Amino acid sequence: MAISQLHVWISGRVQGVSFRYHAQEQALRLNVRGWIRNLYDGRVETVFCGTDNDVAQMLAWCRKGSPAARVDRLEISEESPEDFPDFQIRITARGG
Repeated sequence: MAISQLHVWISGRVQGVSFRYHAQEQALRLNVRGWIRNLYDGRVETVFCGTDNDVAQMLAWCRKGSPAARVDRLEISEESPEDFPDFQIRITARGG
């Protein structure tokens, strides 16, 4: 199975709606590794690493988001896969 990694910036109403926690639950269900964090500009930044199919399912989830979220835009960048131990929620960061 091919492994892929995506770096994704998510815009919309994605903070204060448990987006990161729902994303972590979904990632754990799909065996996707990586991380997610809020950005000071109101976006959410995340990296997903896993099989092509699992990463595609995670990206599809991000297009909708958590129940209270409204996703307006995704910026997606493909990256070389890294060896993440699990899927973590990281602290809020500037820029991205």
